[in-house]
Amino acid sequence: MPIVPRESAVLVMRGVGASDIGRARKHNEDVILIREDLQLFIVADGAGGHDAGDVAAQLATRSIANYIGATEAAAAGLPEFDRFGLPSGARRLSRAVHKANADVWEVAQKHDQTRGMGTTVVAALHSPRSALLHVAHAGDSRCYRLRSGHLELLTLDHSLLTDVLEARPDLEDEVLGRLPKHVVTRALGMQATVRISLRSHEVLPGDRYLLCSDGLSGYVPTDTIAGILGDPRPLGAIVQLLLNAANDAGGRDNIAALVVDAFPLGEMAPSERYVTRLEAEQRAARARADAATEPELLLLGIEEVNLPDRFQAVPGSAVSEEQRRVLGELWKKRGS
Repeated sequence: MPIVPRESAVLVMRGVGASDIGRARKHNEDVILIREDLQLFIVADGAGGHDAGDVAAQLATRSIANYIGATEAAAAGLPEFDRFGLPSGARRLSRAVHKANADVWEVAQKHDQTRGMGTTVVAALHSPRSALLHVAHAGDSRCYRLRSGHLELLTLDHSLLTDVLEARPDLEDEVLGRLPKHVVTRALGMQATVRISLRSHEVLPGDRYLLCSDGLSGYVPTDTIAGILGDPRPLGAIVQLLLNAANDAGGRDNIAALVVDAFPLGEMAPSERYVTRLEAEQRAARARADAATEPELLLLGIEEVNLPDRFQAVPGSAVSEEQRRVLGELWKKRGS
């Protein structure tokens, strides 16, 4: 069904991501790419090709970004929706991913050390004019959306399990349980052409998106991911918590996590508001500390102030007459 454009405040998206080798692998073949200038965010999980999976992942992410960057100016002059009512940005992202597949396939066929390499990919391209996020993917790298505390999976894995369930939903769980796990049925570089899954989603202020490899989604429970994504701390801290959770679950694969926030143009990002609030609280705490120590500084450092007045100036002072007498004597000795 064609998407109907709507009037809305211009939104921007900001992302932070990282990959981790995990605790079982010798090489990190997960790659992330963040291009906020293009509003483009990508996670790729490479494999095969005599440990050249990282080559495939790097090549795919660069190819997608290069295509989106090269077509940016031309896209700005096009209607946001084509004559069929389809988002122009979605078709552009699809072309970029297909171009990446052709690039990975070509390199894989030319060199023995890269033959057989491939990569899963999930790419998100934001179109501020329509406030739509276009998500393209191949394989089992995923995109989630956290909205109003509810976590939703926006992609469907291209895996052996998914394909079997689509064809034979009546199979018993015991049979499904014997299927090999982590087997993908689509990826870039597997063939000269590939079928890309593509959907466009309306973006609302406050949305938080997660792009990740199966090193995270395959081992960390969904409710744990939702809880971490709902944390108000800066995005960098959220990403690190996700990586830690995957490693705490055994770290049996490389891990990639890219977290993206949507907020109105001209406003501060949610993570920046958190930092600003912390800074304000820290300044207030320092001010309170300074105020609390001010009487002590007055007592020791300003000799021209009369001692009784000095004690009266201390808020909540409970100095006894005997204490005043002793301190007065010390004060007189100090001046002699």
